[in-house]
Amino acid sequence: MQEEKVEVVIDGKTISLQSGYLAKQANGSVMVRQGDTMVLVAATMANQAREGIDFFPLTVDFREKTYAAGRFPGGYLKREARPSDNETLTCRLIDRPIRPLFPKEFKNETQVVCFIVSHDLEHQPDVIALTGASAALFVSDIPFTNPIAGARIGRIDGNLVFNPTIEEVANSDLNLVMAGSADAIVMVEAGAQELNEEDMLAALDFGHERIKQLVALQHQLREKLGKEKLVVPPAEVNEELAGKVNGIAKSKMEDALKIPGKHERQDAIDKIKDELKETLNPDGDDDLKGQIKSLFHDLEYELVREQILGTKSRVDGRGLSDIRPISCQIGPLPRTHGSAVFTRGETQALVTTTLGTSSDEQRIDNLDFKGTKSFLLHYNFPAFCTGEVKFISGPGRREIGHGMLAERALSTVLPSKDDFPYTIRIVSEILESNGSSSMASVCGGSLSMMDAGVPIKAPVAGIAMGMIKEGDRIAILSDILGSEDHLGDMDFKVTGTEKGITALQMDIKVSGLSKEIMASALQQAKEGRLHILGEMAKALDAPRPEMSKYAPRVTTMKIPTDKIRDVIGAGGKVIRGIIEKTGVQIDIEDSGIVTIASSDEAASAKAQKYISDLVQEVEVGKIYLGKVKKIMDFGAFVEILPGTDGLVHISQICDRRIQKVNDEISEGDEIVVKVIDVDRNGKVKLSRKEAMRDEAAASQSQT
Repeated sequence: MQEEKVEVVIDGKTISLQSGYLAKQANGSVMVRQGDTMVLVAATMANQAREGIDFFPLTVDFREKTYAAGRFPGGYLKREARPSDNETLTCRLIDRPIRPLFPKEFKNETQVVCFIVSHDLEHQPDVIALTGASAALFVSDIPFTNPIAGARIGRIDGNLVFNPTIEEVANSDLNLVMAGSADAIVMVEAGAQELNEEDMLAALDFGHERIKQLVALQHQLREKLGKEKLVVPPAEVNEELAGKVNGIAKSKMEDALKIPGKHERQDAIDKIKDELKETLNPDGDDDLKGQIKSLFHDLEYELVREQILGTKSRVDGRGLSDIRPISCQIGPLPRTHGSAVFTRGETQALVTTTLGTSSDEQRIDNLDFKGTKSFLLHYNFPAFCTGEVKFISGPGRREIGHGMLAERALSTVLPSKDDFPYTIRIVSEILESNGSSSMASVCGGSLSMMDAGVPIKAPVAGIAMGMIKEGDRIAILSDILGSEDHLGDMDFKVTGTEKGITALQMDIKVSGLSKEIMASALQQAKEGRLHILGEMAKALDAPRPEMSKYAPRVTTMKIPTDKIRDVIGAGGKVIRGIIEKTGVQIDIEDSGIVTIASSDEAASAKAQKYISDLVQEVEVGKIYLGKVKKIMDFGAFVEILPGTDGLVHISQICDRRIQKVNDEISEGDEIVVKVIDVDRNGKVKLSRKEAMRDEAAASQSQT
């Protein structure tokens, strides 16, 4: 195959697509590049469809290769291992917008693999990988015919920036990642510094205009070397069987869909399924079973959507913009640092906040970031929350993604590290789920932090929006149920304070979502968010003035960097001694910042004094109360500061002449001494007699 390359310059930034040379045995492959950041994407399809499945078996893998930045992998094995959270989140970022674009009937196992092969540590690879994934699928014979592209939008000093660099993102009040086709936006993931709805819409419009150019670039590449697409025949509908399913189930389904409770409604639906099975498939034929299941799903899809569009009433009886009943319980767990239970309808989250020190920070070693992270939000979704039985394992992609969304939503309102020098970990345990448990995690996380005494800038709430669109008929739904998410055309999550948006996530299953619909959805989401904030405020409207007595009290102090070794001591002996004597936790940064953590204020103060004494500089002319450590024939060595001794010569012990040092002082005595000299080698000379004279003179002057 001949190698081809196309490129486009957008806002002065060149993005190129190259294909036809690398990974030629894949169905399609593309090298996408911006600056010196390059991602190789290969798309591969199995030759045969998988039988007996009712889902599309798509896998997206994104991997960072440390050689891309001229580095070795960390750890003992020195090779890349399981994907990091960052890689997992990028997999989801690519999977979500491309999955709905394949034909419904396509069941061939498909894999998209993205390798970062060069990273300039300036241009971020995730959004160009998204564009590369679409391009690799589009030039291949895989039935993917509607290309999309990715873009990151920042806002610096009020100006929107396309694909900002890593440094620019750090100075931006918006980090918006979006995907779109030539006609519509299909996915949004954003974090923002309380941005208002109008500014967010402007950013989305700005990004979509640039995405259109990247989509056009993919068409150029396909024209040069695109393969003929696999034709997927549409599924044949058994009209006779469909009539029987509708005849038996339609009126009963209409009644079942009016039952408000999730489990009661599902029980009624399951009974209808059982009746269909017994009536239409008594012998348990697998092929017939699949057809009935598909036809029943289509019937449910049509009835739910028609009910919402026709009557403006939802399956649980609510109006389109109604929010389910909310209750908040603050501090239910006595030994956690902060806790809350947030319940909205049949969705419930138990959320805790734990405060720690810098030693509790998470170490991050990604290609574009190596350091620590002091705010963590972990989301858990056990099977019992939906009444199911499943093996408990580690967090999956969904749990990692939902946790990161909630973390992004709350990170905006955190106090600065200088004002609140704690590591903060939030854990959201989903106890019940029927729609938007990630948004319940945001609300519960905000409440639990306030219960823990974290001085957040403002409470944050989240709401999940949905949409049903049939032709010109449109219904925007607030606080969607699980079934409305599954059967609807949009999943739109918005979080924020009273002032503005802090995070946004949107997945759209239909094309042609206009700017007007987007504006209407954002406005309705704002109204719902403000309502939820009002309900939360009834339980707790501001951070508690005091932290839990079980939370560590963290104090910080600054010491000269050349004194760090004195505080640590040989092999850590000195700092371990301080910890053993006081019971506190001590962390020392390379900058000289010392963090002391303890729930006992007296112990913390004692540790601070130990450290202050260790780093004190000896002052000539100053009087100290020292301890005699060793007696020699020529004088005595006296410790005036921890680890700092000085010599009192025998002639400086007292005003009269003495024959032996022991005639006047003994080892272990505490005596006053005055520093009379510090030579260039750091040796300290002390005088007891001068100290005694100065104290006597001071006493006489007072009388």
